Amino acid sequence: MVREKDICWEYAEKLDGNKVKCKFCQRVLNGGISRLKHHLSRLPSKGVNPCSKVRDDVTDKVRTIIASKEEVKEISSSSKKQKFVEVKSPPVNVSPVKALMSLETPSPIQKVYPNVTPMAPSSMNNQENAERNIALFFFENKIDFSIARTSSYQLMIDAITKCGPGFTGPSAETLKTTWLERVKTEMSLQSKDIEKEWTTTGCTIIADTWTDNKSRALINFLVSSPSRTFFHKSVDASAYFKNTKCLAELFDSVIQDFGPENVVQIIMDSRFNYTGVANHILTNYTTIFVSPCASQCLNLILEEFSKVDWVNRCFLQAQTISKFIYNNASMLDLMKRFTGGQDLIRTGITKSVSSFLSLQTILKQRSRLKHMFNSPEFCTNSSYANKTQSVSCISIIEDNDFWRAAEESVAISEPFLKVLREVSGGKPAVGSIYELMTRAKESIRTYYIMDENKCKVFLDIVDRKWRDQLHSPLHAAAAFLNPSIQYNPEIKFLTSIKEDFFKVLEKLLPSPEMRRDITNQIFTFTKATGMFGCSLAMEARDVVSPGLWWEQYGDSAPVLQRVAIRILSQVCSTYTFEKHWSAFQQIHSEKRNKIDRETLNDLVYINYNLKLSKQTRNKSVEADPILFDDIDMTSEWVEESDSPSPTQWLDRFGSALDGSDLNTRQFNVAIFGSNDHIFVKAPPSSSSSSTSGSIGNPIVRKYVDSGLSRNVVPRAVATYGDNPEKVREFVNGFNHLHEMGFPSDSVADALLMYDNDKEKALAYLINSSS
Repeated sequence: MVREKDICWEYAEKLDGNKVKCKFCQRVLNGGISRLKHHLSRLPSKGVNPCSKVRDDVTDKVRTIIASKEEVKEISSSSKKQKFVEVKSPPVNVSPVKALMSLETPSPIQKVYPNVTPMAPSSMNNQENAERNIALFFFENKIDFSIARTSSYQLMIDAITKCGPGFTGPSAETLKTTWLERVKTEMSLQSKDIEKEWTTTGCTIIADTWTDNKSRALINFLVSSPSRTFFHKSVDASAYFKNTKCLAELFDSVIQDFGPENVVQIIMDSRFNYTGVANHILTNYTTIFVSPCASQCLNLILEEFSKVDWVNRCFLQAQTISKFIYNNASMLDLMKRFTGGQDLIRTGITKSVSSFLSLQTILKQRSRLKHMFNSPEFCTNSSYANKTQSVSCISIIEDNDFWRAAEESVAISEPFLKVLREVSGGKPAVGSIYELMTRAKESIRTYYIMDENKCKVFLDIVDRKWRDQLHSPLHAAAAFLNPSIQYNPEIKFLTSIKEDFFKVLEKLLPSPEMRRDITNQIFTFTKATGMFGCSLAMEARDVVSPGLWWEQYGDSAPVLQRVAIRILSQVCSTYTFEKHWSAFQQIHSEKRNKIDRETLNDLVYINYNLKLSKQTRNKSVEADPILFDDIDMTSEWVEESDSPSPTQWLDRFGSALDGSDLNTRQFNVAIFGSNDHIFVKAPPSSSSSSTSGSIGNPIVRKYVDSGLSRNVVPRAVATYGDNPEKVREFVNGFNHLHEMGFPSDSVADALLMYDNDKEKALAYLINSSS
């Protein structure tokens, strides 16, 4: 048959009659290849259910075919109408061109999306019309609103404007092939340029690890030097994460990628088989150091602080206040009025950092919060003034013991948050970590000078983590070579770190020939003679970075100068910016074919390096490297329970929503989802046993008793009823994606949108959160 030459037949199986079977979802369709195309295109037309398992590249191809056929029809229809117009002349005051324009039919895209891109009101000016179309593009494609804050967003608009009318954007195929390859090549060339400085400064290999409770392990390898940090590659090490030999071979290959002579240190976290891999590296590469991650160690210190009974109790009391305010629109609005638009909660790079930063903010707003809870606006509003949570909040606000505990918690955490800021900013900090930790410990001693017991509790935590995880000979050597420490008479620990300094020198200068004059050069440095003692060098000790200081003023000790520059040019932390590990999981998915994996791998390589490049360009004194811009609305400082009401997040905002409070990365699916349950009428009472999703429902109880999650089953039953296959698919998919860190509402909507297909839901969530 001629019809069977249609390229779409490769995606279908022809059955008897005029029926076809989709090879992706196995659905049987009546109406032949035409209906199959609309099924694969996932467009809301022809009364055909969209395919939930079709690949995106197939959907793009089929949509192009449909659009081209619509265009042929368009041309045919237009020519017929033009003939009609030629017979019937237009009125005198209307030009022939306008007459033709008035009879034009909608474009193929308008036919494909008839309800999404209606005609803009004629009263709109060019600016309004442009903004409207940009807004429609965001809404239609569920694009995160925060994208509009990026510099590349405005650069794109400026570039399009310069092209003038008639500009046609690159096709999906061009983006995926030509431009993906071109930009990747540009990134690789930038990386090659940075490699040239490694002969002088050396580099640090960063092994950033993600693991879960299902024995999956992903390792991201990055390389850092003073100019910038580059993402190298992502490796799925799940099959051999506990195998020292296999991990050693992996690290061998990465070291060879950069050249052993260029690598000064490798930073890895405690999730590795640390001792085995470290011993292998130290044995086989005599000039390479293995160091722990300073940020991870500091976070563990803060985590241990938060577990101290009275600190944990203080957090719980503060969370009672924040939950009450952030789960009520009018309360949030009232709080913003009293705090001058300031938020109470902060989202940091880890849970413990978020808690201490949030407590610090609440402490700063103490007087304003007291004023608010005693104000007529609060006391006379019956919607919240007499609630149980309100009474609890007032009790806490008036409790002096709570405020004393808050002050104490902030006082002991702030010195370590300060250290965390220094080592997490992406700058070479190996020369200052030793001094910063010493000063942080001194701060605790000073604060608890009259309370020896409390002082011992917190110092024991710090010493244990420092001794077991953070202390490194490289840190000690860097401190010894740092001019702001070496020449500071107040520093008392130089003698204690001299032994580590000598060990590092022996490692980096292994032969007697290389160490021939090193003793004299150390003496010249420590006594500040030669160039070390010139006025410029003395003035710059506390002003410029230690590595740059040695480059400029270290010529009196050339061998020591080379060693110092290589040591002092290194970072000491893996933390750079907020990561989305789900993107890397998608790369390593077993269900992904080779072409898809290569494309996604390239995309992640480009995306990660663009973010690293932006971070390097935008370094500023004001930016806080341990604080994220958006509030995590699913954190324990906001969320009231494990299974909140579907409309609860809307209640938090109301008129108080000013664009800076809502984390759109977490909620854009809920805002836009076509099957979004938040728009379904809520049951009259959460305790009503007749509600389909209620835990009292016998259908719900049946699935919960079978072992499925009691928090997820009500959602599944409310959507699918008593359908065992669908309920189990939804619950298993929900648990899998939620464990990866995606918000519960976003996960639910993504699964509903793609008929419980976890792979497509994951791709959608990654796209929404990137």
